[in-house]
This record gives sequence, C-alpha cells and structure tokens, in this order.
Amino acid sequence: MTRILCCCRSLSQGVALRKSNDHIGDIDPVNFAALDLNLLRVFDAMMAELSTVRAGERVGLSQPAVSSALGRLRALLDDELFVREGNQMKPTARAFELSEPIRQALAGMEAALVTTIAFDPATSTRSFMLVGSDYFSTLLMPPLAARVAEAAPSITLQMIDHPSSEVFEMLRDGRADIVIDRSLEPPDWVGSRKVLRSWLVCIAKRGHSHLARRGIRPGDAIPVDVFCDLPHVLRSADGSNVGTIDPALARLGLSRRVMITVPHFQAVALAVEASEMLGSIPVHFAGMLTDRLRIDVFMPPMDSPKMDVTMYWLRRFDRDPGSAWIRDQIAAVLAALERRSVPSLPGPLPIHPED
Repeated sequence: MTRILCCCRSLSQGVALRKSNDHIGDIDPVNFAALDLNLLRVFDAMMAELSTVRAGERVGLSQPAVSSALGRLRALLDDELFVREGNQMKPTARAFELSEPIRQALAGMEAALVTTIAFDPATSTRSFMLVGSDYFSTLLMPPLAARVAEAAPSITLQMIDHPSSEVFEMLRDGRADIVIDRSLEPPDWVGSRKVLRSWLVCIAKRGHSHLARRGIRPGDAIPVDVFCDLPHVLRSADGSNVGTIDPALARLGLSRRVMITVPHFQAVALAVEASEMLGSIPVHFAGMLTDRLRIDVFMPPMDSPKMDVTMYWLRRFDRDPGSAWIRDQIAAVLAALERRSVPSLPGPLPIHPED
C-alpha cells in the first residue's frame, strides 16, 4: 500500500507542478483523491493503441466505456488528449507529456500489488512470448523446447521476430516477456543478462569453383580481393545492402557486390548452397548448418567483431519465479551452445589485395 501511495503521490505532484502555458489547469488534491485510477489505465491503453476499440480490448472495456472514460479524463485535465486526424487518433502535446509518468506509475502499482506465487514447472500452464531473429528460433527453440517439455510439459513457448528498435516497447506494452538480441542500450526499467558471444563467418557452397581454383580451402580466410570480386547474399531485416564489413572495406577504398538481400540467416545459407554467392552468418549457426547443407565455412578477410548476445526483460519481473525460471532455461541452453565446438578456423589474412 505504501508503494501505491508513493506512486500516486508522485504522479499527483508531477501533474500539479506542471504549470501550463496552453490553458491546462492544475489538478487540486481533492480532485486527485477522487480520481478513478481506471481512467489512467484507459489513457495508457490509448497511448499504446490510438484506437478506442483496441484500447478497450486491452483493458477489458467496451468502446463506449472507453470513450466515456476519456471524456471524464479530458474534463479533469482540461485537454483533448487525443484528437482525430482523418482516420487516425493523435495524442496532444499534453498526452505525450503525461504518457511516461503515468506508465511508470501504473508499472509501480502493478509491481506493488504482485503477490509472489509459487511456481511449479511441472504443473504450470503459463505462456511465455519470446522475441528473437530466425538465428535464435533455429538455434535456441529446438533444444529449449526439449528441455522445457521434460520439466514443464504444460508450458507454452512462442517466439516472434521483430526489429531491434521496437523490442523494448514490446516489453513495456506486455507483448513480449523475453527479448534475445544483440547488445542494445536498454532503458533503466529493463533488466539484461549476456548469454552468448558470437561472430560472423563466411560461407560458400561446397566445392565453390572460384575458391577451389584459387586454392582457398574450408577454414581458410578469403583474401580481400576474392571477397570483393564474388557476389554476396546479405541478411538484412530492412533491405539495406550495407553489412558490418562494408565500412571497413570502404576505408580501404574497396567495395563488394551485394547481389541479393534476405531477412533471415537461414535464407542466406540456402541461397549460398544454390549459387556461387558468398554469405556471412553467425559462427554457431554455421557450425550447425554444415551438417545439414552442402556449404563450407571460411574466415572473412578481416576480424569479425564479437557480438554479445543479450537477454532482456522487465525489471519488475526480476523476482517473478516463472520469469526467472524460463530465463535460466534459456541461459543454460545458450551456454551449452557456446561450449559446443565451432568450425576450426585460423585467424584472418592481412587486409590487402594480392599482387
């Protein structure tokens, strides 16, 4: 209860202290004391959905009830909060100003009211929504499913792919429980744990004719002139044809030809197997696919930067036993994956074209 009062008091002070220059009056203590906190839930849902219908679905209210709640909140704050522009609802400046304080206050109240419930994997029916690229759906999910099925047969695991730029918003809005991604800059309300270190290697179809003629064998580093001469397939979620190696090539006055881009690493490997193109995929992924596809693994012509794969979740679930349990399972699977042998590769060649 103390935490709830603190959250409410903080929100009240935040609202009262904002002296408006656009004719928005302060909320006096009597009005705030009588405030139905469900109005703030409706406001938070509207900020996320910008639709009275979808906001109602989020908080379990009908569309008329959402409209009524917004009307009461508009009267209380003396601001429209959301205005219609064509077929869309747009937040006002006041709504944007209130959005984060209200979200934080609601999160604090939710955390204060959470009762620690014993979690028994053997009987739990919880569902966990994970976010990660196809790299993780392929590497992580099969062994994770086998591990979870044995200890928690009634738990449901789901994994979806999503741009890295939006994953923290998904955690905040409750659309995801765990995010697995490269090292990002999380806000302070997101917890994190490094679970894997990876790097990119080059792949080519087995017996690639040009590499064979140059005497370049699997495990060798591909000389930079050969690397630039051959066409490439690039994994690109947004369609960009610039990868991590291209800035380094540009500094040497070099460039490569990216023939196609695809959104998934699996598609990179399949395209490489069926063509004379080169591709770059994470080393552990390459180690797995060499047993399944007719591809060989090579070193790139320069050092590939190490990537710290990290798991993210909402800090308010730090002590949630179910969330902690599934995080431990994910970490254990990826730790085993990191210990697994990867293709034996020497260091890269010096970066200069051959004479």
